[in-house]
Amino acid sequence: MKLFLKPLLSIAIIASLSLPAQADEVEETIAAALEAYRAGDIKAAKEEIDFVAQLLGQLKAEGLKNFLPAALSGWTREDNETQNVGAFGGGQIASATYSNGSDRVEIQLMADNQMVTAMGAMFSNVALMGAMGTVKRINRQKLVVTNDGEVQTLINNRIMVQITGSADVDTKLAYFEALDMDGLTNF
Repeated sequence: MKLFLKPLLSIAIIASLSLPAQADEVEETIAAALEAYRAGDIKAAKEEIDFVAQLLGQLKAEGLKNFLPAALSGWTREDNETQNVGAFGGGQIASATYSNGSDRVEIQLMADNQMVTAMGAMFSNVALMGAMGTVKRINRQKLVVTNDGEVQTLINNRIMVQITGSADVDTKLAYFEALDMDGLTNF
């Protein structure tokens, strides 16, 4: 059991060092897990470890939000709630809605999710992408504009980008160009 718990605690401690906003709660939860473990209460230790994993996932989801672009000129941006979606295949979701009064664009980033990973084969095959719509390349990133006018791509087989809404495709593509591809690639 110690071999399993030590790496999790080490990862959580290292991750918490660079995250001051919730560091106290993360550190307290790690300490509670260690205290429960030392007292022989494995159930409580596991609950605390699960909780700290959720806290760290939420922090990572907040970090994903930083890759959403600023609003284009004449548009406003409203951030949607970020999520750590452990119950639905894991991963994080961050999204924002952009509006110019008459049109709307929503950008959703979904990272490290089993569903996203399963889509990797489709996005690595240009012929399959072509069956979904029109294939394009922007900033060396392949994407598809679906027959419904949505813009979709998969970055590093880990991060799904979906751009939807009532705005025209050119506006959606302008928002795609505004994404921090280098940052998303390294997320």
